[in-house]
Amino acid sequence: MATNFPRIREIADPYGEVVRISVEPHPGGALILIDRPNAPQSGQVMLDAYGADILLGYIMSARLAVPGTMPEEEIGGAFPTRFQLEPEPEAAVIIDQLNADEPLRIVLALWDRVYAELCIVCAHARELGRRRQSYLH
Repeated sequence: MATNFPRIREIADPYGEVVRISVEPHPGGALILIDRPNAPQSGQVMLDAYGADILLGYIMSARLAVPGTMPEEEIGGAFPTRFQLEPEPEAAVIIDQLNADEPLRIVLALWDRVYAELCIVCAHARELGRRRQSYLH
C-alpha cells in the first residue's frame, strides 16, 4: 500500500498535550509541519528534510543533557529555525521559526514519541526528495 500525502499524525501524552506532525510534497522535496493543535499560544513550524533531521538529533541530545543544559542550534535555508533546550521548570525543546510570532514548545513527556515519529517522517521526506530528483532528470 502506497503512502498518501499529506501524511498527518497526532501524538498525545497522558496529560492531554498533543503534537501534530505532517509531511507532504514540496517543490524542494518535502515539507514537514509541526504544531500543537490544543495549545492556542503555540506556533507552527515548517521544516524541510534538513531541518527535520536537525530536530531529530536535537531531541536526542536534549534527552541526554537533561537535567543539564546544552547550546542552541540554528539553521538557515528556506525555513530558518532556532532549536533550544529549556531545562526548567519543565524540560522542553523550543523550536523558534525565525519568521514566526510564537515558538513551538515540545515538553519532555512527548520527546520519545515525537522522536520516533520524526524517524518515520524523515524517511518519507528523503523519499519525496529522491522522487523529486528523479522527476527532474
